[in-house]
Amino acid sequence: MPETAWNHRFIDANGIRVHYVRHGAGTPIVLLHGWPEFWYTWHKNILPLAEHFDVIVPDLRGFGDSDKPELPVEQGYGLAIMVEDLKALADGLGLERFGIISHDCGSFITRHFALKYPQRVTGLFFFDCPYPGIGKRFLDPHYQAQCWYRAFNQLPWAAQMVGHSRETCRLYFEHFLRHWAGTPDAFDKQDIEMWVDNFMKPGNLQGGFNWYIAYNAIRLREMEQGPPASPERIRAPTRMLWGENDAIFKVEWADGIDDYFADIRLDTVAGAGHFMHYEMPDFANGEIMKFFQGL
Repeated sequence: MPETAWNHRFIDANGIRVHYVRHGAGTPIVLLHGWPEFWYTWHKNILPLAEHFDVIVPDLRGFGDSDKPELPVEQGYGLAIMVEDLKALADGLGLERFGIISHDCGSFITRHFALKYPQRVTGLFFFDCPYPGIGKRFLDPHYQAQCWYRAFNQLPWAAQMVGHSRETCRLYFEHFLRHWAGTPDAFDKQDIEMWVDNFMKPGNLQGGFNWYIAYNAIRLREMEQGPPASPERIRAPTRMLWGENDAIFKVEWADGIDDYFADIRLDTVAGAGHFMHYEMPDFANGEIMKFFQGL
């Protein structure tokens, strides 16, 4: 789709300039991307959903065309401030209540937002959901070959190395897009170049890597201590789809999800990998529509 077909907009929210794409009308839903992504990861979903909803798709701080504030990482890119980014975005757009669709690191933000501001949420839809119940299983020796990037992304020279050229940037992100997808051809050459274009923009590599630096203390605590004994449960109606071929968030790790969500329906999806919304857009869009139209 030509670039001019998208409704690109900006808003000042929580002290930064947030880029977002907005289409449609009616019940508002906000789509939150993960890593290594930006708003464009939802481009197969936006227009079909916009036939039924007011669809708002921001770039998280540090990503895409949203600001990358020059602040200490823990202060400027932590989970708590990203939760407030989402609230400020909703406030600025006049959204009293809205649905949230997310996956990967967007899911972290969604969970914490729903716990802190439950009155703002109509429903939640997740494609996979990293949650504290995974706990020490992140330390499984057989899993370490998958998660090495979390440590690499925190190295002070990682962005310089990956961004050395378009070729090095392409090698890095093509690995994740093809390896984490359910099928290696889910992202074609044009898709890959869109990702390279995005992450070669000034600050975008480090902006995305800052997520891993800022969240690392929480991740280590969950791995060292395991899940909390009595977690607070999210009350909002929740729908979750988990790809059976998701290499980075293993489907069997969803076994404790009921401890964190009071009203949830979870289904696993054969053949789907980490990017189900991108790999199976027609199926994903249909499930999103059925869920939110049924609330």
